[in-house]
Amino acid sequence: MQLAEQSVRSVREQIVDTLRAEVLAGAWSNHAPVREQALAERFGVSRGPIRDALQELSREGVLVYRQNKGVRVNTPPAEAERQLLQAMRREMESFCLSQCIDQLTPTDDEQLADILAELTRACDSGDLSSIADCDLAMHRYLVRSASSELEAIWQSITSRLLMDYSRIDRFDQIVSEHEAIVEAVKQRDLKSAQQAINANII
Repeated sequence: MQLAEQSVRSVREQIVDTLRAEVLAGAWSNHAPVREQALAERFGVSRGPIRDALQELSREGVLVYRQNKGVRVNTPPAEAERQLLQAMRREMESFCLSQCIDQLTPTDDEQLADILAELTRACDSGDLSSIADCDLAMHRYLVRSASSELEAIWQSITSRLLMDYSRIDRFDQIVSEHEAIVEAVKQRDLKSAQQAINANII
């Protein structure tokens, strides 16, 4: 997989998004070793962007560094931790909606519709990594629209929460829940949008 010739930051972001989506979709097993050289060859880049990407995913809790074992895929959170992360994510996304929904434009509606279309195609084809990536992309768009400063905190919470993404094969429900979010946002209906978000975050 050769990444497009872009800035180092853009390449790093592509690698982060790809690896995160793969881990959340279950393409990597718990405790699986993550090797810089193999990833550099896979993505067709030097080890620098790979190292940066692995550091970011470690900060999110997707990966973990083990002494004498290197970087490995982290395990899902314990149930008590998962429930806390779920509550934190719901609260944060509801807050972000309250801050951004009246400021969104038809262009934003089009962007969300495009993400929904990509999510639908991914569900139709059963592409688990793309489903996880599109799912994150929609929620991230709304969080970022409210506060770029909250985005990094949200990403860390969400990545840990979705490491136990047990609904990844319930494709119809995934699509319908995100359709409800997009429609409520398009109508600028804050209460309905918050309810749709909360129903989607489990």
